[in-house]
Amino acid sequence: MNEFNFTKSQIIKLPLPEKGMKTYKDTKEKGLSLYVTSGGAITFFVRKRINGQDQRVKLGTFPEMSVENARKKALQAKATIANGKNPNHEKNKLRAEITFLQLFEQYMERYSKKEKKSWKYDEREVNKFLSHWFKRKISTITKFEIQNLHEKIREENGLYQANRILERIRAIFNKARDWGWEGKNPTNGIKKFKEKSRDRFIQPNEMPCLFRALDEEENEVARDYVWLSLLTGARKSNVLAMRWDEINWERNEWRIPDTKNDEPATIPLTERTVEILKCRQRKTNSEWVLPSPVSSSKTGHLADPKKAWKRILKRANIYLWEQTPEYRQIILQASKQATTIDRLFDVTESIAKKNGIKLPQALMDIRLHDIRRTVGSYQAITGASLPIIGKSLGHKSQQATQIYSRLHLDPVRESMERATDSIFTAGRKSTA
Repeated sequence: MNEFNFTKSQIIKLPLPEKGMKTYKDTKEKGLSLYVTSGGAITFFVRKRINGQDQRVKLGTFPEMSVENARKKALQAKATIANGKNPNHEKNKLRAEITFLQLFEQYMERYSKKEKKSWKYDEREVNKFLSHWFKRKISTITKFEIQNLHEKIREENGLYQANRILERIRAIFNKARDWGWEGKNPTNGIKKFKEKSRDRFIQPNEMPCLFRALDEEENEVARDYVWLSLLTGARKSNVLAMRWDEINWERNEWRIPDTKNDEPATIPLTERTVEILKCRQRKTNSEWVLPSPVSSSKTGHLADPKKAWKRILKRANIYLWEQTPEYRQIILQASKQATTIDRLFDVTESIAKKNGIKLPQALMDIRLHDIRRTVGSYQAITGASLPIIGKSLGHKSQQATQIYSRLHLDPVRESMERATDSIFTAGRKSTA
């Protein structure tokens, strides 16, 4: 290693290596070194054995860092090492002076984007609900404030949204502590609001109306998304990102390479599912089964069919209302003022309200995720075991499947009917 007394003028004159880097040692400050790369970058560092390992502690780059500051930083680094600490680890530690925005940015870059598939939700929700804290020092955010925010979000956005925000705040502060911040997590002791497991699924009497609405939906890609979701029970994100190279036509199987559980999953394709896929294949040259209608799409596939889904539900709901003579008359009256399904739905509701009639919302509370729950529910209705339902839906634990044991009472009712018949048969036997 070449040694010389580091000065600005001497460092500027250093030749660039043809490839890789060349290292130099300062004769004035023991332990201070620098390396020069073939691209012209000059970096100060200290090399020391820490916990039995040879480590390089980067101090800064020249000329942004002067020689004098490099020597000061070298002294500080050596002092840190002498106290049994690793400067490379210490640099990653968070201090109380950091703002919530700085902490959130680190959380996103160091953890969320690397470890979570749902990182986009972290980014969106924190910016939406917590941006008023961005300029605050994290040590100034109190438990009282978080408690009030939790309650406010419940009132304005619902308890599920409130709980998800609380979870995100807790996770962000937990990471701060993992990274060396010595403050107390201000969410400690704040309990989530009690949630009920959602058990809504498309009922047998609603299904014909939904089928009719689906058949009449003009957005073919969105319509086929709903069909494929209904026939496979796969998660929304997996159906949207379905690719042709994932389909095994010989075995009639769809292999999902990456699921929410970080494991691949194979879904058997029923005859009706294969028919829809073959029809789609004839209509598109895209690598995606459900290509985006927008040419500027970042993903290339359908992103969010919410508008079409809402339109389908409104049409299905109108067909359900038409089964009641009183409601049918209101719909006929509304149809004279409406040319679109959205308008027909709104006008029908308006006329009913003026006449003091409350129309049942029926299908309007069905969410896209409820399609997946519908598949599991009908499996339960037809007598499938919980392990079979869990396997078909890609559940990792039986707890996630347990809801299907209580969604529909028909199998329970049939079982009880058989049991009571048996009781009465035994009780009526002649004792003579």
